[in-house]
Order: sequence, then structure tokens, then C-alpha cells
Amino acid sequence: MHAHLSLSSGLIVLLLSACGGGGGSTETTLAVTTTSPPLFESPHPDIWETASASETGFDESLLDNAFGYAMSDGFYTQAVLLIKDGQLVKERYRGITDAEAATLASISALPEAQNAGYWQNLYGDRDADSAVTSWSTAKSFTSVLIGMAIEQGLIQSTSQPASEFIDEWEADDRASITIQQLLDMRSGLVPKCSSAEATVVGECGDYQSASSGGNIVYATNQLSECINREFAVPGAVYPWVSSQGNGAYEAGQFYYSNCDTQVLGEIIFRATGQDPGLFAEQNLFDPLNIEADWWRDDVETGQANGNYLSYCCLDSTAQDFAKFGYMLLLGGIETAEGKSYASYVATILAQEETYRNQFWAYCDSEPFSASSDCENVLVMTIGFDGQYILVDQKNDLVLVRTSLYEPILNRSDERKMRLNPLVISESNWVASLPMAMLGPRSEFGILTFYLAVADALQ
Repeated sequence: MHAHLSLSSGLIVLLLSACGGGGGSTETTLAVTTTSPPLFESPHPDIWETASASETGFDESLLDNAFGYAMSDGFYTQAVLLIKDGQLVKERYRGITDAEAATLASISALPEAQNAGYWQNLYGDRDADSAVTSWSTAKSFTSVLIGMAIEQGLIQSTSQPASEFIDEWEADDRASITIQQLLDMRSGLVPKCSSAEATVVGECGDYQSASSGGNIVYATNQLSECINREFAVPGAVYPWVSSQGNGAYEAGQFYYSNCDTQVLGEIIFRATGQDPGLFAEQNLFDPLNIEADWWRDDVETGQANGNYLSYCCLDSTAQDFAKFGYMLLLGGIETAEGKSYASYVATILAQEETYRNQFWAYCDSEPFSASSDCENVLVMTIGFDGQYILVDQKNDLVLVRTSLYEPILNRSDERKMRLNPLVISESNWVASLPMAMLGPRSEFGILTFYLAVADALQ
């Protein structure tokens, strides 16, 4: 909720002076009324102020159609919401549909999940207070934490060698890797993957696993092997480079990497002396009035009884995710002392490449590729199973879309990831739908949704 302006009334002081004897006179002096300056009113909401579609310039019927698309049966959508000019214009929430539950029951390998009731019990009614998850949208939060550490003087710049924090790299060729190269997924290090059969991390053996960032979710320790990677050899053929399995590696190219972001989390830890979760809470979540839980891996050591999964798995609400997008739209965190982290946020908002600084960017019109020729570049976060925060600077919009989610905490009550895909009763897992529970891919399209919302704006 926005802070209310507070006025302190000045005191009126009346001084009466009587000068002796029956013929004396009285003098009256009135002090000038003063007021204190108004208290700072933060633009970062605790509770979103609301406005109707018509009040904010939308055709209500067309906006309903856009939201109807997002909530279509078969998309496994849990939440969609729209912020315009800093106000919550529209939001919709739902649980799993009967058809979605039936589809998952018909294909599930879990004996207990082969009836629709299992899915309806897990993913029933949802509302604004229900948890959603980020998957790789968390990468963008990690990026902003790097920017915060830079402004606080704990990191020099993004061009600083990562080896000045990751000292395991300082004695070999990896000493040349910069923080910027990690941010841009151009470290040149081989992708790492894990499997349900082996809870350790090794080099990815196929294109599908590597192209999604490197599947490290089965590993007990999801950090150490991300640090212990070697450079890929330029020109060498690796099975993870192309879908045909025989592609030659090109140095300096973009290769999406969960491990690159996981190393960024360790840089935050070593640079600040705080684990990424605590640093985020104090510097990002609290100022933005966000409540969030960040998953860790399943070691008892690491950063804080486990290593924070800085590449994924931040649980919050859709309304709170919108606060992150609105912070970007405002150009930083605004306080009574001024705007913080404006330089780093400006760099994010000005990007003209599809991927940079752990954010994605697309043009709002065909062919949708971000470039200097695009009049309106949309900056967004993207997470597995369709988790999105989209920022449209031209129209002052923030869109959030998340898929159905339930945090499965059967192994312990802590958000520490440990997955046995065939024994969910013994697992802790980020159980988003559909694909994180081995369901079919959703056909929801974020640009289709955005364009429908933009068309509704008069």
C-alpha cells in the first residue's frame, strides 16, 4: 500500500505580557504556522492500487478476449495479470481444468497419478495468494543482484574477471572469463547435466538437455561441478552442439547455460559475504515489498545449508512478480534518497539483442527480433513451463503469466531440491505444469497474449 502523506501542524504560540498597575497594556504575538515536508511516498506498492480497463484506456471486451486466450483449457495457466501506469488493471487465476487433469492422468508413469483426482487435488483452486514459481525467470533476479553488488562497490564492474571471486579459475585459462560473459551465457565452458540415475553432474551428452540450459536438477550439489567446468574446444564436435549430434563448437557463441547463472550466485556470495537469498531479501525483496522463497540444492554445506539455485526456482505470487517488472519500468528502486541501481537497469532496458544480462528481448512487431531498428523492444524474463514477466516501456505495461504450480515438499519441509521422478512421495520438487511433471508442452504464446493486450489498448 502506498504510504500516505503526513502533515504536522505548526504550533500557534500566544505570548501575553502584562505591565503592572491598573493602567497597564497587553501585547499579543502570534508565531508563524509551519508545516513539515511530506513524507516520501514510495512508488513500489505493498498492495497494488487498482483501476478499471476503461479508466486506463483499454477496450474491455478486447481485453477480456486477451485474458480468455491466456486462460484457455490446455494451457495449464494459473495466473495472468496486467499492470498499466502502476495500477493493477486485470488479473485472473484458476486451478487445473477437468480436461487438463484427464490428459495428465492418461499419460502419467506414476501409478498414483493415473487418475484425474490426483491432479485435481494437487492443482485445485488458485487465487492471488497462491504460490507461483519462476524457473529461469529467477536468472533475471540474479542479474539485478549483480548490479546491486556493483553499485555497492562489492564488485567492480561486469567486465571484472570472474576468477577474482571464483579463485578455482585463477590459475588457468578460465581466468579470462568475465562476469559479463557469464551474464550473457558466453562463458565458453562446456554445459553440464545430471540424470535421475546419477545424482552427480557431468558433461551433457545430447542437444536437448544442453539447449534447455543443462539439466542439473537431479544433482545433490548443483554448484561444485558448475565451477569445475572446462572450456569447450573451438572447432571440436560435441553431441550437445546441434540436434543432429555432430555440431562443431564455435567460441564466443551464445549457449544457454544454467551453470553460468549458478556461478553468478556464488560470485554474489563471495563478493557480498551473504548468501544470495539473504542479499536478495535485504536489497531487493524488502524494498519492493516482495515475499519470496528461493530453492536450494540438497547439500548441508554450501552457501546456507545448501546452495541457492540462482538459475531457477524462486517462489512468490504473481502480484509480487509484477513488482519486479514495475521496478524495471521505473528504472530502478526509488527511495527518499533517490533512485538506486538506475545505471544497471537502464542497461537492461536498452538491450537490442535477444539475450543479454540474463534477460530476453523481442520487438513488438514482426519479425519480433530485438534490434536497433525496432521502435519498441519488449524486455522479459522467461522460465520453463511458461513463466513470464514482460515489460513494455512504450505503453507503460507489465504483464505476468505463470503456469500451474505446487511446491512438493515430501522429503522435508524446506525448499531443498531432491527429485526422484518415479517416487514423488520421497521428493522435494518444483512441480509446475505441464512439463515439470512430465506432461505435454503447452502451446501458450507470450507474444500472442501481449499482442492481444496491446490491441485492446485504445
